[in-house]
Amino acid sequence: MSINRSLDTFLTEAQVALDNSLNNPDILQAVSDLGYTTPRLREGKKLYNLAAAAQLEQQMEAGGQLTASQTLQDTWATAKKSYIRFVKIARVAFKRSTGVATQLSLSGKRKESLSGWLGQANQFYKSALADKTILTGLKEFGITEQKLKAGLAELQAVEAANLTQEKEKGEAQAATKRRDAAIDELQDWLSDYLAIAKIALEEEPQLLEGLGILVRS
Repeated sequence: MSINRSLDTFLTEAQVALDNSLNNPDILQAVSDLGYTTPRLREGKKLYNLAAAAQLEQQMEAGGQLTASQTLQDTWATAKKSYIRFVKIARVAFKRSTGVATQLSLSGKRKESLSGWLGQANQFYKSALADKTILTGLKEFGITEQKLKAGLAELQAVEAANLTQEKEKGEAQAATKRRDAAIDELQDWLSDYLAIAKIALEEEPQLLEGLGILVRS
């Protein structure tokens, strides 16, 4: 199979070749004489069914991964918006307290990686919620304990979305491996069959064309 041909195209052509071989008596007779009897062709059809099912599963899993990734990005965007607002206010509230600034990790840029951001945000929320002095200082600027807990809940939603995304990624990768193995097995079988079919039908080019796959000399 050419690397430029899609898997769906390959599967469609394989289905045509196998179905026409099984359903056209002239083709079936010709290839049966060279060993590709009905039971053997049905073995090929079974490989096709397995490959087609594996392709469908892979597409479903890939779609699930994309959905999970988008959910993670959306959830993270919401959480970042709340968090950076709190950080900006906290920098004003505790501009004269280097200890609190360190405790809340207020200095420097916010980390861009998800793991780095989660570390900073967790430190901020958990430190703020555990310290009455910080809670009092933030409350003076309208940041209540309830608002901080809501922000922490947004962060926890990001953590949950990330776990789901990693799970979906792993499932998609596993499905891809299964699909590739099934496609390879079908391709190997079909390659041998078409080589024999070309010999069996060399005097009947119209029947060879009925296999649905162009076989060049």
